[in-house]
Amino acid sequence: MKKYERVKALVSLDAIAHNFEEMHRNVKEGTKIIAVIKADGYGHGARAIAHLIHDYDYIWGFATATAEEALELRHAGVTKPILILGIVFEEYYEELAANDIRITISDLNTAVEYAKAGERIGKNVHIHLALDTGMTRIGYADIPENAVKIEAVSKIPNLVIEGMFTHFARADEFDRSPALVQLDRYLRFADLLEKRGVHIPVRHCSNSAGIIRVPEANLNVVRAGITIYGIYPSEEVERDVIKLTPAMELKSHVSYVKNVERGTAVSYGGTFVTERFTRMATIPVGYADGYPRQLSNKGWVLIHGKKAPILGRVCMDQFMVDVTDIPEVKAGDEVTLMGRDGEEFISVETLGDLSGRFSYEFVCEISKRVPRVYIKDGKECGEEESFFQ
Repeated sequence: MKKYERVKALVSLDAIAHNFEEMHRNVKEGTKIIAVIKADGYGHGARAIAHLIHDYDYIWGFATATAEEALELRHAGVTKPILILGIVFEEYYEELAANDIRITISDLNTAVEYAKAGERIGKNVHIHLALDTGMTRIGYADIPENAVKIEAVSKIPNLVIEGMFTHFARADEFDRSPALVQLDRYLRFADLLEKRGVHIPVRHCSNSAGIIRVPEANLNVVRAGITIYGIYPSEEVERDVIKLTPAMELKSHVSYVKNVERGTAVSYGGTFVTERFTRMATIPVGYADGYPRQLSNKGWVLIHGKKAPILGRVCMDQFMVDVTDIPEVKAGDEVTLMGRDGEEFISVETLGDLSGRFSYEFVCEISKRVPRVYIKDGKECGEEESFFQ
């Protein structure tokens, strides 16, 4: 198997499978899950995740943010429904209709034009309505006049209203009341539609935080996002409802070791000056890999199960750490940038806090030049391409 000396993101499919089982266990019987694998599965690899869970009976389908992401999944062999959660531009309509991709509708014109695209190629199109109950991002406002407008959408030839969703803005906070208000607004509006003869088969409100904290909102479908990857939505979300396992570790190897005297300036700008004779190791990773420059002089890595503090500024492709107190370190030794080494653990939350980032940001920003290497049944099984050979 290929060796990854410089850097690799180890993605545990075992952990992802466990996280899905935990979420499934926490929703009522019969509720299905939409797997949100936008942004290349939050940096973990959308195609590999889709391949892993595709045939789980409780997976309704998948959600992406863009047309390109949806089409990539379809071309990778995904046959279950794919929903684009964001706004879609008209240039993609025919290709999306041809591939049976669901799009989000927030206005009549988009519905009409998508239906026309389907008609041109002899296809019915399926759509989901976005309802703005408090996120103020996209979607119909939950007012009676919009029930009338949606009734008009329901009468468009060869268009099927398959579902309606809203998105919780504050379900990851201690106070559940804002999410419950949004849920009430959603349900009231759904009732308005029913009274006008518009039936919504697929109803989804809960995001990852909702799955954990707002069981009332776990309708016949829920949307799982960040929790797929073993990351809790916020520090305010309970850890004892579902037990998540982080899916990603970031590993490298020491590329160079040197000794420097007391008073030596390290890296760009000389922002760190050694205060003792120092044994220093160079790590061949930098901000071009998504390892933030903001970790300069305050982050650390793990080598031989011990902490090695970052010295000076993180460069584009390299940074230096202090291994004076780990004298056995040599070039080629494994380095843990995120994850576990022995009794020590560096979490994505820790790295996010140190670098002024949200945990979601951190994993999404690990760059494409970092290979994702998958673990299944406890063994490395290669990069994403190995699933499609």
